Amino acid sequence: MNRIITISREFGSGGRELGRLIAAKLGYAYYDKEIVSRIAERSEMTETYVQNVLEQKPFLTLPIHVGVSLEPTADPLLMQSQELFQLQCSILKEVAEKSDCVIVGRCADYILSDSHPFRIFVYAEMESRLRRCRETEGVGQDLSDRELRNQILGVDRQRSDYYEFCTGNKWSDRLNYDICVNSTNIPLEELAESIAMVVHASKNS
Repeated sequence: MNRIITISREFGSGGRELGRLIAAKLGYAYYDKEIVSRIAERSEMTETYVQNVLEQKPFLTLPIHVGVSLEPTADPLLMQSQELFQLQCSILKEVAEKSDCVIVGRCADYILSDSHPFRIFVYAEMESRLRRCRETEGVGQDLSDRELRNQILGVDRQRSDYYEFCTGNKWSDRLNYDICVNSTNIPLEELAESIAMVVHASKNS
């Protein structure tokens, strides 16, 4: 069975870059926006549209993972959300079967639970996230600290709602992960090196 590492992260914590560094150090494939690109290609929709649909919690009374059967008269947008989630599940399972890999977001820790992924949650203090957004991700250059903080918290809320809706689990619950790391005061290069060593040791144990 291939070794799968999943990264869940607070916005501005550096989780995406950390995942890329871990993949490079271990020689694993890396998947982030590539998953959305594949979904868009197979669904014949634009990447922007797919991203928007997959990041919004549908207004359903039952979570997607229950396998809701919608009536023909149901809102087509709700049906589309469910269809895209199922397509996302299929693509994640395909890449997991192909090779060792690191996957960022996309509820991969839950969807690939049968593969026993090494699950990482990345968080950071707000001041660090504000700084990283502006300096590294180029986000919020024209916003005040208060406005950017609200935007960061809004993205976190959106990710949390979507994750809980699709999985039935709490996004930030430490019990859902193998490692929770605070990236505030540790260079991502050093953090990636340490995590790569842990993953390597766990694989050989």
